[in-house]
Amino acid sequence: MNIEKDKLEIIKWITTIKDETSIEKLRMLMNSTIDIDWLEQISDEELNSIEKGLEDIKAGRVKPHKDVKKLYEKWL
Repeated sequence: MNIEKDKLEIIKWITTIKDETSIEKLRMLMNSTIDIDWLEQISDEELNSIEKGLEDIKAGRVKPHKDVKKLYEKWL
C-alpha cells in the first residue's frame, strides 16, 4: 500500500466533485475528530439492545451460529 499515491488519487478525485452535498460531507469528515468513541454516538435504544445481548450471553440464552444459519437459510 502506497499512502502517498492513495492521497494523490483522493486529491485528484476531490477536484472533480461538483455536488455541494458531497463537499459538505467531506468538510464534516475533515473537521471530525478520530478519537470519538462510537459508544458515545449511539442511541439509548442501541445501548440497551447491546446490554440485553450481553445479559443473554451471560445467562446462556444463545444459539450456535450454525443453528441460526440453518434456521434462516431460505432467506440468506
